[in-house]
Amino acid sequence: MAFLIHLLVCIFGTGSWVAINGLWVELPLLVTELPEGWYLPSYLTVVIQLANIGPLLVTLLHHFRPSCLPEVPVIFTVLCVGTVTCTLFAFLWNMTSWVLDSRHSIAFMVLTFFLALVDCTSSVTFLPFMSQLPTRYLTTFFVGEGLSGLLPALVALAQGSGLTTCISVNDTTPSPGTNRTVGTTQGANSTLTTDVGGAVFTTHLESRYLPAHFSPLVFFLLLSLMMACCLVAFFLLQRQPRHWETSAEDLLGSQFTLHSIQPQAKQDLALPGPVDSSTDQGPLKKNTSPLHPAHLVFIYLLVAFVNALTNGVLPSVQTYSCLSYGPIPYHLSATLSSMANPLACFLAMFLPSRSLPLLGALSVLGTGFGAYNMAMAVMSPCPLLQGHWGGKVLIVASWVLFTGCLSYVKAMLGMILRDRSRSALLWCGATVQLGSLVGALLMFPLVNVLKLFSSADFCSLQCPT
Repeated sequence: MAFLIHLLVCIFGTGSWVAINGLWVELPLLVTELPEGWYLPSYLTVVIQLANIGPLLVTLLHHFRPSCLPEVPVIFTVLCVGTVTCTLFAFLWNMTSWVLDSRHSIAFMVLTFFLALVDCTSSVTFLPFMSQLPTRYLTTFFVGEGLSGLLPALVALAQGSGLTTCISVNDTTPSPGTNRTVGTTQGANSTLTTDVGGAVFTTHLESRYLPAHFSPLVFFLLLSLMMACCLVAFFLLQRQPRHWETSAEDLLGSQFTLHSIQPQAKQDLALPGPVDSSTDQGPLKKNTSPLHPAHLVFIYLLVAFVNALTNGVLPSVQTYSCLSYGPIPYHLSATLSSMANPLACFLAMFLPSRSLPLLGALSVLGTGFGAYNMAMAVMSPCPLLQGHWGGKVLIVASWVLFTGCLSYVKAMLGMILRDRSRSALLWCGATVQLGSLVGALLMFPLVNVLKLFSSADFCSLQCPT
């Protein structure tokens, strides 16, 4: 029974961000088909952040009308909307409309908003639901949340999304104009110019996307299947016997540790009956220490900071930091860092540590790796050790360790807040979204308005040695 619950919780966790993660990994194919081109990520960033109206409304309703928003129907609605939207994406993703004398992907943007609404709202509905289960299942939920990034990445890798190759381009320039022909010879980075009979022939290398193994229609249908599996897993979780709900020991521990901070913790935790503090609080004093308000503030600030880095700041510059080293390091960093997320949550399951100094130190370490990634993005298209195998190894390892360290921190902070109360998990989800929003809004003008980062074409780089 315990294994079945772990499996269902893991599948349930994959539904948290699988749709939006799938949309991002499919972008290399979408930008070649949609009229927005490479401006599409900028539009997506704005649309996704607008969807934060969902978690904002849920949080406000929980604060002012805590009994008017039952979790289970909301989660069922969220998962059904996500499944239907992914299915509609499969057939409407390339539909365009005329707006202001030009074509735009209106259907794509509207469907993206609903997908983002589903995933953003999951942060403030899935986590509070997990307070009904014992603490050990929360780590499994974070494993599933990590898989929500890995599974679409593996599907995109099998699809061949974003894979490029270098091809030879011949420019023939006679006196009146230019005739251009494209060859298929591959080779090292080079530019060759010859003058024959008054015409100038220039040969150089350019990147070309390889054809995908299957279409976006199949990809989005697979995403809808993942969302449907999440819906079925949640339905089966509701059908399980109620003996796996939060134990009295967990509830009493949460009541005691919150006593000095939140006097109405008993009501918030929905205790089944009166508790005899004289008989039960004695042993808990030996096992659980009260959470100081300053520690609680530190935890929430750390949650916001870590999610701002992992969900907003660094993903915006991953292509800039990796593509200068070639397509293989880029795909390795994207895939292996997606694998590092669930692996870090597995580590948190078997080697948990609730020490705030240790979690703070890991956050500093992960931020250091993130700073290296950011520095390489700023230096693009000619970062450190470009063209050397050591640079490729360093950038891949840095992305993996950045994701691994901060994923472990996120999992442990969630477990700490799980021990406090259901409200603590709800505010944790709201803080996750707030941090992600701040990170995305910070990077949007830097990348798209000020254009502080320069893209790299690996096939035609001209960097000093």
